[in-house]
Amino acid sequence: MSRILIAGAGIGGLTAALALLRDGHQVQLFEQATELREVGAGVQLSANGTRILIELGLRPAMEQIVCEPVGKQIRLWSTGQTWPLFDLGEASVARYGAPYWMVHRGDFHTALRDAVLRAAPDAIRTGSTATGFEQTDSGITLHLASGEHIEGDAVIGADGVHSAIRQHMFGAGRAQFTGIMAWRGLIPMQRLPAHLQRLVGTNWNGRGGHVVTYPLRRGELLNFVGALERNDWRVESWTEAGTIEECANDFADWHQDIQTMIHAIDTPFKWALLGREPLPRFSMGRATLLGDAAHPTLPFLAQGANMALEDGMILARCLAHDADLPTALHHYEAARLARTAAIVRGSNDNAKRFHNPALTQATTAAAYIDREWTPEKVRDRYDWLYDYDALTVPV
Repeated sequence: MSRILIAGAGIGGLTAALALLRDGHQVQLFEQATELREVGAGVQLSANGTRILIELGLRPAMEQIVCEPVGKQIRLWSTGQTWPLFDLGEASVARYGAPYWMVHRGDFHTALRDAVLRAAPDAIRTGSTATGFEQTDSGITLHLASGEHIEGDAVIGADGVHSAIRQHMFGAGRAQFTGIMAWRGLIPMQRLPAHLQRLVGTNWNGRGGHVVTYPLRRGELLNFVGALERNDWRVESWTEAGTIEECANDFADWHQDIQTMIHAIDTPFKWALLGREPLPRFSMGRATLLGDAAHPTLPFLAQGANMALEDGMILARCLAHDADLPTALHHYEAARLARTAAIVRGSNDNAKRFHNPALTQATTAAAYIDREWTPEKVRDRYDWLYDYDALTVPV
């Protein structure tokens, strides 16, 4: 079996490690953070992601920490008018063969980390920043910022949106500010009135922005994300704190429920949304990319984490299918390029759909939502995402 070096111990890196360890590979993850933790935010895991976690034996651990919503709905930013989007819970299992889970990113990361460490107690090295690599026909050497050089058979760049491995392979690339910034925060559910405590995901579509809320941690928390067309904040960081007053002012003329939720957040954080064109390739010999390092995407299809899970499983299947590492990584790239590019572009399209000028007035908004979210259009928009089975698609 091969020795696989993974730069980054986030969701994608840990999933790949777990799948590879299961197949008998020797795996070492190199994480730049000195302590393994994820910032507090929500993650939506649709059936295409949850079936992978179940296959990897994580159902019991995940069921302790997730919230399984009963459905999703759309609400209008100004009046609060509500439209059902689709049912979840048992409906997701019946329709797609796997559940829909909403989970705190930190809880999810811990479950993955613990599973990896049970399989290989020494697999994760923290405080280890990957900077690049050198490869030959017979092997590859990962370079660390400390000056260490680690030899292996393949390098997987799972080091996030600012990936040093991607930059080493393909250059710095260009990120374009989308003109949208986002607020995020977590709300203890008991702080909210009863009608906001329902176990549903809600998209508030509106004028120049939208708000997404959904329950986490068995329904104990509500995740709040508010995206707004605003060009004076361009810092792409998840840990930049803002103030309740600034966030509330950004949504000053929105429905009172939005204001209620904002004022129940302890600390709102803000970040700029940068867009990137999909890469034409992920792999170079014995090195490849996965997750945000390969296909950073806007969060408007709720597929970022799911793509990373798919990547990890498909990568492991390709290595199991072909013992020649460069060939296996080429097959992985071929299996993932078109799908991930379509998701990146679909997320871009949703930004325009959620912020359409027709939503400005309630009189035009209802007709627009009725037209854009018909059952047929919803199926066209989501079935191809959720039906995808990384366990069986050809590689």
